Amino acid sequence: KMQETQPNIYFAGSIRGGRSDAQLYSQLVKHLQTHGPVLTEHVGDEQLLHQEQNMTEKAIHDRDMQWLHQADILIAEVTVASLGVGYEIARALDRGIKVVCLYRPSEGQRLSAMIAGCDEIANHSYATVEEGCAIIDQVFAML
Repeated sequence: KMQETQPNIYFAGSIRGGRSDAQLYSQLVKHLQTHGPVLTEHVGDEQLLHQEQNMTEKAIHDRDMQWLHQADILIAEVTVASLGVGYEIARALDRGIKVVCLYRPSEGQRLSAMIAGCDEIANHSYATVEEGCAIIDQVFAML
């Protein structure tokens, strides 16, 4: 059943936990924008840490929580482990927001059991950006 209006999308990805996937986040955000507004499009911005350095921790937290409260769905890229992303996922689940996690399996790196073992989270592993985008399309087709 397609919604009349496009869903508000909250994209979560590692920021201080490591920015090695920033370019991938950017590609996923661009694709997500074909399905609806991405409230956190800045997560894909290579310059993000520089932009946020003039904000207090509280200002960043409160801004992000305000966005989360407006979201219909949270899509998280969880390959790079991040306390912030785990926190956002937990807060989203508490609010009854649908949570989808994308994860690229690799040698010697396993997804946290708190994410992998949670029945309320739709976890999807993928290898390429194209595969990630295809999973996103499937998720939104079923909303």
